[in-house]
This record gives sequence, structure tokens and C-alpha cells, in this order.
Amino acid sequence: MRKKFKIIAISAALFVGVFAVGATQYSDVLFQIKKNFTIFSEVYRQVTLRYVDKVDPEKLMRKGINSMLETLDPYTVLIDESENQQIDILTTGKYGGVGIEAGSRGGKIVVIAPIEGYSAQKKGVKAGDVITSVNGISVDELTPEDVQSLLHGEPGTTVKITIKRYGLDQELTFELKREYIEVKNVAFAGLIGKEHDIGYIVLTRFSQNTSEEIRNAILRFKSQTKLRGLILDLRNNPGGLLNEAVKTVDKFIEPGIKVVETRGRNSENNSVFKSEEPPLLVNTPLVVLQNSGSASASEVVAGSLQDLDRAVIIGEQSFGKGLVQVIRPLSYNTALKITTSKYYIPSGRSIQSVTYTHDANSSHYNKPDSVKKAYKTRDGRTVYDSQGINPDIDIKEREHSLLQIALLQNSYYFFYANKYTAQHDSLTINQVDDTLFNDFKQYLNSQHFSYETRTEQDLDQLKIHLASTKMKNSGNQYINGLQQMIEQEKEREFKKQSDEIKKLLYLELVSRYKGRSGQIRASSRFDSYIQSAEQLLHHPGRYHAILSGKE
Repeated sequence: MRKKFKIIAISAALFVGVFAVGATQYSDVLFQIKKNFTIFSEVYRQVTLRYVDKVDPEKLMRKGINSMLETLDPYTVLIDESENQQIDILTTGKYGGVGIEAGSRGGKIVVIAPIEGYSAQKKGVKAGDVITSVNGISVDELTPEDVQSLLHGEPGTTVKITIKRYGLDQELTFELKREYIEVKNVAFAGLIGKEHDIGYIVLTRFSQNTSEEIRNAILRFKSQTKLRGLILDLRNNPGGLLNEAVKTVDKFIEPGIKVVETRGRNSENNSVFKSEEPPLLVNTPLVVLQNSGSASASEVVAGSLQDLDRAVIIGEQSFGKGLVQVIRPLSYNTALKITTSKYYIPSGRSIQSVTYTHDANSSHYNKPDSVKKAYKTRDGRTVYDSQGINPDIDIKEREHSLLQIALLQNSYYFFYANKYTAQHDSLTINQVDDTLFNDFKQYLNSQHFSYETRTEQDLDQLKIHLASTKMKNSGNQYINGLQQMIEQEKEREFKKQSDEIKKLLYLELVSRYKGRSGQIRASSRFDSYIQSAEQLLHHPGRYHAILSGKE
């Protein structure tokens, strides 16, 4: 009895001791907060009131807040009142607007695409239109984000936009009525392959209703055909809501399986998320496409399906963002997005690729390969932590040549498509032939298109060197000869790149007549990722060999 009492007494003493230590540490933290906040407020007051030049109090404070947060990680940020709308879009799946996706092309703000069924599209706004003003405000000095902010607003209100359209001398003005725009997370869902028996879903983000959109797409596929397999495309998907990522995995695995776990500094941030619903696709082969732009919730989906041996991952190593953020409302309609925990997928591994030191602005280091820990998937395959999600089949994105970069940077495909659509009511071709290709070349000549190769850059340096020496005159004939050779090489490069140029030009034209979904469908026959996935799905033996670790 005494022994038992002694154990209880010791346990109680330890508890009291731990509690006392914890309370002391908590008290120390509170003291440090109070002390440094007092110093900071005194410095802020003195600088604001007594500095030699007039200081904007709000700018000064925001600079201080932002600089403080930048020492933590890139994802912990103050959300201003004007930026709160993006959070609303993510969490509610809708916003007040006119249905225009604005972007920058060739230094101009343009309509990338009007969203079908909404005010802009109904009133006749077209892809390629150059926006010049919104409600009389010139957009010359504005970013696409600024323009989107002007177009957004309370449903039922109106906004006027003025545009320039290719082929018309006079500007056009549209009065558009704002309405609730439903955000679509699935950019494309259709059957592809020679026998149209492979489902293909392109997922652009994880906001509200993502999993429901995926459910509807899968049910539609199943009603149309006996699925050979499904391709889930997460390339350049930056993530979003964790619960939608879990519900997405739900569609492919049995109930009661751990999908992801969050672990943080405080127990309130520790959670385990398990599958709940009966799966829509149990044994149907599944392929996930990813690249270096796939992050966060995308990596949770890809990593969980990989850890559970439910999908083959094709593509590049993912971004490696395994940090969880929550939104904390603050005063004056602002909010703090703050990192509170990390993701851990079913094998137990973390997908976070870098460790932040908090010494300077988002300073970090990568964990060396020698200390990366090995984990096992459900069926025993070896996977590693701290490097995002490594694909099962590695495919590299094609590197653009300097010629392609110049054509894309200056939006020549985009503006040529403006010219083409002004002259053609419909698109009757399924590829760009030599006649259209040569017309595109003539258009480039009319725009004085040029680009500089690395050889030309070296030649410029040689010219500078010769100009500073006595060889200037004698070297000119050699330089002229080299310049002629470079121009000939550029012409050969144009011919060499003709297939790629024709492909990108065709896809730009398709987007004008058949929209984003039509463009995605057309691109599937050129896409090496999709071709690799289709090939795998037509060879189930190899598919199962990869998942069992035999390949």
C-alpha cells in the first residue's frame, strides 16, 4: 500500500513539476511578448511623429508586419481587406463578377477567356479582346489582378469595360451585370483514347465542391462506357482546401483508411483524416499526373494514393509543400494566414521539401539525401520523406528553345489568333498546314519579330572587345560573315521547330473556337504525359508490377 501511495505521490509530483515548468515557460513567453511589444510601439510612435520626413503610419506598420512574417515562411502572410475575396472564392466556391479571366499578353491586359453562361460571354466579349478601361479607369498601369478586382463586386451591380478588338478601328464598350460566378475546379472531364474508354479529369485547384465535381465526372464516365482506367491530372495545381483533397482520395479507396495527418506545435492542430465514403472506383486502374507545379493538397492526393498503392504517379517530382495554413480573422476586415502544422501522409512521411531557419527572409535549407528517411507503402514499396512526391514513372517537361521562348514571351500565338478569328467565323482544320504556317511567318515578319541566340550574345561581346583594340577594321569582315551564318542558322531552327510551332498555334486557335475544354481535349493527342498514361493503362501487367514493387 505504501509502495502504491509512493508511486502515486511521485507521479503527482512529476505532474505538478511538469505543469509548473510549462506554466513558467508560458509566463516567460507572455513577458517577452509584452516587453518587445512595448519597445516596438514606442519606436513606431517616435518614428511616426518625429522622423525628419513625413511618414505614412500605415505603410510603416505594414512594412514592419510583413518583414516580421517574411522571416517565417512564404505562406504566413497578412491578408488585406482587398485580398479577402480570394479566400472567399476558395472557401465558398463562388464570387461576384462578370465572368472574365483577365491576363497579360505583350504588355497589354487581355481577355484570356470569357466564362460560358455569364454576363461577359452573353454580351459578346471575346477571348483576345484588349481591355483599355474599367468604369472609365485606364488599365495602362494596372496588373491583371488589379483589373480582376475592379470587375469583381456585389452581384446585381454593373460595371463598364472598354475593349479594343482586332480588325475594328473603334473601341467597344460593354455594360456588364455582376452575378455569382461558380468557380469550376475541373477544367476538363471527358473520355479519351482510341476507344474512348479512358476517363481524363484535369483538376486546377481544390476549392469548395471539388470532390463533388469529380464525383459527377466519374459517374458520367461510368454511365457512358466500361472504364479501362482514369487519369487524374494535377499538373500545376497549387492545392487549396485539405478536406476537399481528402474527399477526392475518398473516391478511390475503401472507408476507414488514413489519408493524411496534421501535426503541429499545439495539440489543437493535430488531426487525422480518414476516408469515409464507399469508393466510386475500386479496382479501376488510376494514374495521377504531376509536375513541379503540383503542390500542397495536390501532393496530399498524389502521395496518399501512392502510399496506399492505389495509383501510379507519372511526371516530375512535385513542389514539396507540406505545411498547413489556417486563416485567423483580425480587426478591420483583415486576416492572418498562418502555418500551424505539417502534413504526414499514410506511410508516415512528410512531403515538406525544405526546412525554414527563420533567420532571414524565408531562408531555408534542403535536407541532404544521406539523412532522408525511408518509409514503406501499404504493400511494401520504399518511399522517402522531405522531397515532395517522387513519380513512379519519370517524365520531364519539354524545354522550350530560345525561339519558342521569344514567341511565347511576346504572345505572338495569342495575337495571331486574334487576326485569324477576325477573318474566320469557324475553325475547320484539325492541324496547322504549311499554308497557315507560312501565313504565321509572314505575320511575324510584319511584326518585326526577332530574337537573340547565345551565339549572337557572344558575338556582341566580341564586337565590344574588337572595338577596344586595333583589330576593329580587320575584324569587321569576319563579324559580317558570322552574322550571315547566324541568320541562316535561325532559318534552319525555324524549320526544325516547325512541328512544335504548328502545335502551339493550333491549340491557341482551338481555344478561341472551342474554349478551354476544347483546347485540353485537342492537346491530349500531343501530350507526352497523357500518351505515357494511356500506354500504361493499355498494359495492366506493367501497371500492377509498378504498384507491387516488381518494376
